[in-house]
Amino acid sequence: MMIRNATPADLDAIIPLHAAARATYYRGRIPEDDFDGPIEQARVRGGWTRALARGRGVLCAEAANGTLAGVAAFHEVDGALTLTQLHVAPESWGRGIGTALHAACVTSWQRSDVRAARLEVYERNLRAQAFYARHGWRPDRVTPRSGAHLVLWLDVRSAGE
Repeated sequence: MMIRNATPADLDAIIPLHAAARATYYRGRIPEDDFDGPIEQARVRGGWTRALARGRGVLCAEAANGTLAGVAAFHEVDGALTLTQLHVAPESWGRGIGTALHAACVTSWQRSDVRAARLEVYERNLRAQAFYARHGWRPDRVTPRSGAHLVLWLDVRSAGE
């Protein structure tokens, strides 16, 4: 597996990976159209297109056979470096891909002297919550929730130690 910067050429591989990963925690909990309907699909495609156009802040994990196995995206949101996406293809879970993507994000942030990073995780996505806790993310003490999502912070300076 190789972690690399994503390019616009990766868009058509990112979209179905993103959809498959989200379906694992949203299906049966929110209406299908809210996470995989045509309006949401267009919104997601637009978001990834914009992220890839920035030319930085999107990393992908490429399997040895050249297929995309995971993707992560981050950028500044309201003055805070925010991990906006971290998805691994469900068929690739348990192979260390999420951990490798996370480590690559942290390394990038440390090189850029980022002190802290923020993310929001769906309140019912217990698998992701456990993943982030293992990697040092902690609940926001001031604003612990944003709608149906928990707000977590990572001290980037000490991450990975």
